[in-house]
Amino acid sequence: MRAVATAYSDRVATVLLVRHARSSANSGGVLAGRSAGVLLDEAGVNQARDTAARLAPLPLVAVVSSPLERCRQTAEAVLEAHPSVTTIQIDDRLTECGYGDWTGRELKHLAKEKLWAVVQSHPSAAVFPGGEALRDVQARGVAAVRDWDVAITDEHGPAALWVAVSHGDVIKAILADALGTHLDNFQRIVVDPASVSAVSYTRLRPFVVRYNEHGDLSGLAPAKKRRRRRAASSDAAVGGGAGT
Repeated sequence: MRAVATAYSDRVATVLLVRHARSSANSGGVLAGRSAGVLLDEAGVNQARDTAARLAPLPLVAVVSSPLERCRQTAEAVLEAHPSVTTIQIDDRLTECGYGDWTGRELKHLAKEKLWAVVQSHPSAAVFPGGEALRDVQARGVAAVRDWDVAITDEHGPAALWVAVSHGDVIKAILADALGTHLDNFQRIVVDPASVSAVSYTRLRPFVVRYNEHGDLSGLAPAKKRRRRRAASSDAAVGGGAGT
């Protein structure tokens, strides 16, 4: 299912970017890419449950996932902790980078390829042989998140929280865009397996609320409504503000 974007209000729903938990390819040092049958290993299953438990106090309204098995396993764990969300929505734009000929190879061997240095220092120019350009990965990932954000806001309001389960490079690229930094800097961003990052988009700018989070997430819960609640602003608080 692909959401259709409409015009932005001043502030829209907050997306919780969840990287899939550790897979057998992660622990084996293999670049899985879009290979079928790559599942969570034992540690990954436990990581997925832990992340689901940390998300359990939050009033999630939707879970959207990459179509690959390791992401769907992680998304299913989140669903088990949120009986109010009954379906995992699949969006192909959240799928793993198309690594082409690099798919299924060990990272220690890929590090000897000439393209490795480009991926490290100039990723906006990196195009994997027989695969995808990293700049295209960022474009589709950001488009997916923004489209769903608007659609979810239209249905549930600007205080809504939703989860997007995806892959390390995809989430790093989305975060680079949200931080306003060039894709060539995205290797400076760390996104661990089963980590949670939160981005709140507004009319003027995104706010990166959490990043590579493994701790308590209860602070992301929307504030209780007040009788005369001031409308949320897309302005940043000068001086840093008082926090949420």
